Amino acid sequence: MTATPTGAGAARTAGTIAALTLREAARRRVLLSLAALTVVLLALSAWGFSRIGSEFGGLTSGEARLAASTVLNLVMFGLSLIAALGTAFLAGPTLAGETESGIALAVLARPIRRSAVLLGKWLGLVAFGSGFVAVAGLAQLLVVLVTVGYWPPGPATGLALLAAQATVLLTLGVLLSTVVSPMASGVVAVGLFGATWVAGVVGSVGAALDNASLAQVGTVSRMLLPTDGLWRGAMNAFQDPTLLAQLGPEVGQSPFVSASPLTPVYLGWAALWVVLVLGLAGVVFQRRDL
Repeated sequence: MTATPTGAGAARTAGTIAALTLREAARRRVLLSLAALTVVLLALSAWGFSRIGSEFGGLTSGEARLAASTVLNLVMFGLSLIAALGTAFLAGPTLAGETESGIALAVLARPIRRSAVLLGKWLGLVAFGSGFVAVAGLAQLLVVLVTVGYWPPGPATGLALLAAQATVLLTLGVLLSTVVSPMASGVVAVGLFGATWVAGVVGSVGAALDNASLAQVGTVSRMLLPTDGLWRGAMNAFQDPTLLAQLGPEVGQSPFVSASPLTPVYLGWAALWVVLVLGLAGVVFQRRDL
C-alpha cells in the first residue's frame, strides 16, 4: 500500500517539479529560437529608434515623443508575440508530450499527486515566461533610452502586465495539453491569442466610431481570454502621458495606443481566470487515462 503525500509533501513535490521544468525549458531548442528572435527584434528596434533620433534631433518636440512612444508599443507587441509563441509551444509538451511518451506514467506510478505535478510544471513555466519577459523587456527599454532618450512612465507595471499576459497564455496551453497533442495545443493557443488581439482592435475602432456592436466584440473577447486586455494595460504603461492629448479623438483607432489603464476589477478577473483555467486543467488531468 502506497502512502498518500501530505500537503507539505505535495508542495515540496510541486517545487521540485517546477525547478525541473524550468531547467528543461532552458535546455529546449525553443529557448534558442526565442533568444534569436529577441536579438533580431532588439537590433531592428535599435536601428529604427536611432533613425527617429536622427530625424528629430532628440525628444525635444511633441512629434518626436509621439513617434518614440508609439513605436515602443509596436516593438513591445513584437516582444509579447515572441513570448506568446515561446510559452505556448513550451506548455504543449509539458503534459501531452510526457503522456504520449510514457514519462508521465512512470512519474505518477509513485505516490505523487497529479495536481502537484501539474502545479509544479505550471510554476516552472511561469518562472520561465516571466523571466524572459523581464530580461528581454528591460533590454528593449534600455535600447530606447540609449537611442532616443525616452523612458516610459510605468516600465515595471508594463513588464509585469506582459508577464501576466504570458502567464494567461501558458495556462491556456497547459489546459489544452491535457486534451490534445503538443503541437495542436500550441497552435490553438497562439491562434486564440491572435484572434483576441484582432477582436480587441475591432472593439477599439467600434468604440471610437460609437458602434456598440463592434465595441462589444472587444469587450467580450477580453473577458473570454484576458491576453489583449493585459496587453492594452501594458501599452498604457509604456506610452507617453501626453500621447492621448496629441491624438485626440483618433486615439481609439490606433492598435498601438491604449486610452486608459486597467482597472483593479479587470486585474482581479484576469487572476481569477488563471485560477479557474488551471483548476479545470487539474480536473481534466486527474481523470485522464495515462
